[in-house]
Order: sequence, then C-alpha cells, then structure tokens
Amino acid sequence: MEHEMKLQPEYYNFILNGTKRIEIRLNDEKRQQIKIGDTIKFLMEPELNESFKVKVIGLLRYNTFEDMFKDFDISILSDKSMTKDELIAVLEQFYTKEKQKQYGVLGIRIELI
Repeated sequence: MEHEMKLQPEYYNFILNGTKRIEIRLNDEKRQQIKIGDTIKFLMEPELNESFKVKVIGLLRYNTFEDMFKDFDISILSDKSMTKDELIAVLEQFYTKEKQKQYGVLGIRIELI
C-alpha cells in the first residue's frame, strides 16, 4: 500500500540527504494503517510539487515523543543541527500532549527507494 504525507522543506531534505531515517508522527487512525513493506510518498510543503518515495522498514510505537527520544539519537530522528528539545517543540506544535496520550506516537523507519 502507498501512503502520502506532507513534509516541511527542512525535514524533507533531511530524509533526502540521509540523516533522518525515522519519520515521527502521531499514531492516529491514518498512521495505524501503515505496515512494514508499504511505501510512503513524501510531498514537500507548501507547493506539494516535489516528492520522493520511501519504503517502510520498521514501526516503533511509543506513548510520547519524549519516550521515543530516549531510545534514538537526534542524528537519525532529524539532523545534528537540531536538539531533541527543539524537535519535540516542533512536533508538539502539531501533536499536543493530549493527542499523544490519546493515540501514542509512531516512529516509521524508512529507506529511500
């Protein structure tokens, strides 16, 4: 199955340059459909006219972003140019602590195809 997700340019480029190898999302109804072996088409915001595809090679489920960040270095969650605290702040702009508690969070291990 193929899924589509939008990414801000910075994170889009982190995946393309090979640093970001885990995409982090809320484990909501849409993300619960993702299975190992699926593909994801990432579209760069805001125009959505650039894209690339990745293969899902692993799924990591956690209660919160903070829990996930205890197990992984920032260098594969984003890029060494950010701190974990900065990335958590960005993620929580989209996914509140209440939503994290409701759905949990998902780390999607990916590789470019």
